[in-house]
Amino acid sequence: MKILVDADSCPRPARELILRTAQRRGVLAIFAANRLIPGIGGSESSDGEFARMELCPAGADSADNRIVELAEEGDLVITRDIPLASRLVEASIAVIDDRGQAYSRENIRERLSLRDFMVDLAESGLGMERIPSYGKRELKAFADGFDRILTKLLKG
Repeated sequence: MKILVDADSCPRPARELILRTAQRRGVLAIFAANRLIPGIGGSESSDGEFARMELCPAGADSADNRIVELAEEGDLVITRDIPLASRLVEASIAVIDDRGQAYSRENIRERLSLRDFMVDLAESGLGMERIPSYGKRELKAFADGFDRILTKLLKG
């Protein structure tokens, strides 16, 4: 079992929690991104045994495609990218976002439709301005969801 992280958009507090959890549970965490993420699997990190950085080529969806290549049933993927989550859910991979919400066969189509609608609004100039916040409440929600699904996968 491994944890795969769409690292480009994963907030720093969530990445740090993932690193600590991977080390504590002895599970490999793979962070995929188009750029180096400080503190992951490098010389400045003591987590090298349980963390690895997958540096992907520049270009749309290269990190997403690498995550799909590496993911196997029984793994856990962390992403807020709903199209990527959809691909993984269809392949029976467990997926949560950085706020601990699980994607499933039951909810992924609705989330994808809503995401597409919001993209259409934004492209038409009607989208709402979003100010992303990631504080203690969001981290706690992520930690709870992450622990719940990780425990289930490790037992199963």
